[in-house]
Amino acid sequence: MTAQTDHNPANANAQSTGRTLISVDAMGGDEGPAAVVAGCSLSAKINPDIAFVLHGDAAVLETLVTKTPALAGICEIRHASDIVTMDDKPSQVVRTGKDTSMWSAIESVRTREAAVAVSCGNTGALMALSMIRLRKLEGVNRPAIAVLYPSANPQGFNVMLDVGADIRADADDLMRFALMGISYARNGMDIKRPRVGLLNVGTEEHKGRTELKEAYDLIRAQEAGAGFDFVGFVEGGDISGDVADVIVTDGFTGNVAIKTGEGTANLVGRRLREAFGYSLWSRIASALAYTSLQRLKMKIDPRRVNGGVFLGLNGTVVKSHGSADATGVSAAIKLAAQLSQSQFNDKLAARVAATLPVEDKSE
Repeated sequence: MTAQTDHNPANANAQSTGRTLISVDAMGGDEGPAAVVAGCSLSAKINPDIAFVLHGDAAVLETLVTKTPALAGICEIRHASDIVTMDDKPSQVVRTGKDTSMWSAIESVRTREAAVAVSCGNTGALMALSMIRLRKLEGVNRPAIAVLYPSANPQGFNVMLDVGADIRADADDLMRFALMGISYARNGMDIKRPRVGLLNVGTEEHKGRTELKEAYDLIRAQEAGAGFDFVGFVEGGDISGDVADVIVTDGFTGNVAIKTGEGTANLVGRRLREAFGYSLWSRIASALAYTSLQRLKMKIDPRRVNGGVFLGLNGTVVKSHGSADATGVSAAIKLAAQLSQSQFNDKLAARVAATLPVEDKSE
């Protein structure tokens, strides 16, 4: 463990042992650096093949890491004097955020020092910095954030994108989102021939906005060459269903959808606790059903599928939920390591570049 910037024992150790080096913005998020360090510790105990570079206030991080035996010898501290807050405007961070922990974490990926960057911080700022420092992949006009949404499918999750990288998306963007989502499902979830659905207000072809109808035709035209099945329009109820593996939508709609899902899961949990605590008999029923209830809790717990992946950049960035606790941070790190070890971003870049030309949208 060290706070130096000119020597990187964590990186050297990672290279010599074959570990995947994860760059972590340790100051981002609502729960602060203690939750981030605790998440790194949880992840290290589960996965011995990773190492960390933690970016943030060296004095604070030194104290936390020293108390964490699981991080001994696999964690370097990179001092950053400033923090990106949840209230900071992305444009301001791009102009003046060079000394922040978020900038430093992304820079480690840009220089190829680290394999993946993970942050719980301001989503808009993280996307803006990632686009500026890492640049977009050839063939990508608008990056997207993809998440794993709990579903009735055998794999347990559907890929959904975009969920908030940009509230805008025209027909061509939606088609490119589909191709990136297909690559994620194929390489990140081992689904050989993903099924793709385009989110709309109905499944009939005549419904929806003009750009959705245009996107329908564009995605359909890519079906044979890109090796996927296009199931057409899907509705909100299909996001957690089993009719598609990849759900494509714009960032505004996707962000509303996932936050609605999180709120619903939390409400179900609260109502179940209330119901089973209502009387002596309900408490007895709760004890008898404990194993089943724990299994249900595991399946709907949003912390265990925490982590949105920024797709379409020259480098992998995982956005953890801002309110993530240690379990949530650990889940995001696990996802980051899996994507790196599968060389996901290289495969995505090859797929997009081989399938689509770059579209010039400059005015």
